Parts: sequence; structure tokens; C-alpha cells
Amino acid sequence: MSVEINLLPWRERQRERRRRDFGLALAGMALIGIAGGLGLTYHYASAAQSQQQRNAYIVEQIRQLEGDRRLLMEQVALRDQLLEQLQVLDELQQGRTQTVKVLRGLTESLLDGVHYVELRRQGDQLYLEGRAQNNRQIAEQLRALATTPVFIDPVLAEVEAQDGEQHRFSLGMTQDGAPREGEGHGTEAGGT
Repeated sequence: MSVEINLLPWRERQRERRRRDFGLALAGMALIGIAGGLGLTYHYASAAQSQQQRNAYIVEQIRQLEGDRRLLMEQVALRDQLLEQLQVLDELQQGRTQTVKVLRGLTESLLDGVHYVELRRQGDQLYLEGRAQNNRQIAEQLRALATTPVFIDPVLAEVEAQDGEQHRFSLGMTQDGAPREGEGHGTEAGGT
């Protein structure tokens, strides 16, 4: 029978101690790994939550900006509408003064025996129809209109004898100081 005798028991204890130290180191590393993993998980969860809060803030700010943009667009549309109305009012005001000048010029140049029947305006062009007793009165009326500073180049378009002693005439002329095409308006005025 043989008995084994370990002459170096310290080696066995050292091996046991190394196994135990290795197990403790392994358990320590596992605990450090788990703690590190939990720490990273907490950090990333905190970062994700913080990012979600920033995203929610940005979304809220975008909503407010969209509301402000809609309000601004409404204000711009209202401003444009008001500018258009101001332009129309300005054109009407200019047209009113032009109409007064035309009517004043027509009444100042009107001779006895001549009657205006119709007045039409298209831009700065005026078309006048009237009646006179004879051709001489029509010619004098044409000269009187030519000397009025409101009218430029009156041109007789047509003369027609009616009812024996009445003559119907048509003439065209340019209004001086009237807004040109594209600047003002093209209103028609009914005459007397």
C-alpha cells in the first residue's frame, strides 16, 4: 500500500487561495459589470428622457410658430386687402376730381344752341354726343372745346342732320391730366 504524502501542502493551499481569489475577482468583476451596465442603462434612459423633453419642447415651439405664422399670413392678407381698398379709394378720388374737371370744362365751353346728350370716358379718351341747330354751331363748339385747357385735340367724328333743323354730332377728345392706361381707371360717366 502506498500512501501519498504531500510534502508541499502550501502549494495546495496556494491553489485553493488562487481559486478563491479568482472566484472573488470574477464575482467582483460581474458585480462591477452589472453595476456598470445598470449605470449605463440609467444614463441612457436619462439621456433619452432628456431628449424626449427637448423634442416635446421643440414640437411645442413649432406649434406656436405655426400659429404665429398663420396669424402673420392672415395679417399680410388683411394688409394686402386694405392696400387694394386704399388703391381703389385713391382711384375713385382721382376719378372724382377728373370728372369734376371734365364737367366744368364742358359747361364752360358750352355754347347757346348746343346740347350734350351723352358723355363716355374710356381711360383718358372722352366721347361726346350732342345736338346743335346748325353746322356752324358745331364748328364753334369744337373750337371752344379746343381752347379749354381740360381737353386736347377734339376731333369731330360724325355729323348727321335730323328733323330739319337739328343736327346730331359725335366727337372724341383726350382729357388733359387724366390718368393714363394702367395708372388709373377706365370709368364711364353718363352725361347730360
